[in-house]
Amino acid sequence: MKRFLLLTLASLFIVSASQAQDMPDDSQMGAIIDSVSADRIEADIRTLAGFGTRHTMSDTTSSTRGIGAARRWIKDEFQKISKACGGCLEIHEQRTLVEGDPETRIYEDTYVVNIYAVLKGSENPNSYVMMSGDIDSRASDARNYTIDAPGANDNASGMAGAIEAARVLSQYEFDNSIIFTGLSGEEQGLYGGRFLAKKAKEESWNMIGVLNNDMIGNIEGVDGVIDNRSFRIFSEPYSANATMRELQLKRFYGGENDGISRQLARYIYETTEKYMPQMNPILIYRLDRFGRGGHHRPFNAEGFAGVRIMEAHENYNRQHQNIRTEDGIEYGDDVEGVNFNYAKKMTAVNAVAMASLAKAPTKPDSVQIGGAVQPSTTLQWEKSESAEGYKIYWRATTAPLWEHSKYVGDVSEFTLEGIVIDNYLFGVSAVGENGHESVVSYPAGLIQN
Repeated sequence: MKRFLLLTLASLFIVSASQAQDMPDDSQMGAIIDSVSADRIEADIRTLAGFGTRHTMSDTTSSTRGIGAARRWIKDEFQKISKACGGCLEIHEQRTLVEGDPETRIYEDTYVVNIYAVLKGSENPNSYVMMSGDIDSRASDARNYTIDAPGANDNASGMAGAIEAARVLSQYEFDNSIIFTGLSGEEQGLYGGRFLAKKAKEESWNMIGVLNNDMIGNIEGVDGVIDNRSFRIFSEPYSANATMRELQLKRFYGGENDGISRQLARYIYETTEKYMPQMNPILIYRLDRFGRGGHHRPFNAEGFAGVRIMEAHENYNRQHQNIRTEDGIEYGDDVEGVNFNYAKKMTAVNAVAMASLAKAPTKPDSVQIGGAVQPSTTLQWEKSESAEGYKIYWRATTAPLWEHSKYVGDVSEFTLEGIVIDNYLFGVSAVGENGHESVVSYPAGLIQN
């Protein structure tokens, strides 16, 4: 009888997987999705590809060709967007001189220039969620800066997505800040991301998450698959800055799969499932594609949450290739390889994720856990700004997504009776008055009695 009562009590706390991490019914999200324009994205991709090449070392003085013309155009677009919203965007240009090194892909002195626009939050202006695309492009030879390299999908699609997201989200006010970013020097060694991530670290930005969009316009893979709904979210398992002590704790208590970037990936998955159920997000539990890199990585290296969002099926014939036809196969990254409606949907995926994060309170800090040799699990945490309450999540140790949850109110400690700590992984999110949640915080240590 006692065993039956315990099992019944435990079942009262469990919320099914379909209800776990349930996003609020926010009517603004539908309006945001509907406002994203495939026509504007197409026009922006065609403009960026039309500069001929956007190689990091290409012409900076021409008004029609090279990376200089491209980044001036991007800055002008951000300025137009800001004018349309009454000056709501702060527009920045970060210039960093990279001294030429014959052993690297930047073999002449070159300024790497990032262009970004900030939509300041009304409550937490120093808390940021960022969407980034890359300004630069390349052909087969990464050192050749004169040959045509239109870079329509890689990565005019991601850059156009960031610009379009700025047009749409600048029409709203948010608690947290949103950054729309064009990063340079990606093809030469992730320079732009390194410089901006370093600035964010030095200036103590509270980076909620970086959504790096790199190739979001191709639906026809080199494997023959055509898919206009699926996309991948790459995330590292835990911070590269984890201390030896933190790694030891993961070995004994779990968390190898629960770093801040992985929680961000799960959050994007959930917002997509809620607001865009026609899309098929695929969680890839890897920092990036095998042996390759993207501009979220420098932010990860500085200890920030960051993921790569991209198409599910790549076409390598259209990546890092000179424009040519060989044996009847067309090579090169031109606009004919971009599906603009797919790029629209991918931009909307980013927009709703950022909007939800920008509406949410900051995540709870210093989450601690206890419950060894107990028929229950206890979690403690430090309260976060503007939270209305908190929600505890748990899942089986082999489950990729949070399966169960319980809203526990405006408290800083709660015990889940009948939930044995050995059998699950746990986390805590902060819930705002509007129902939007922070990313989940995984326990960082054990409760000290």
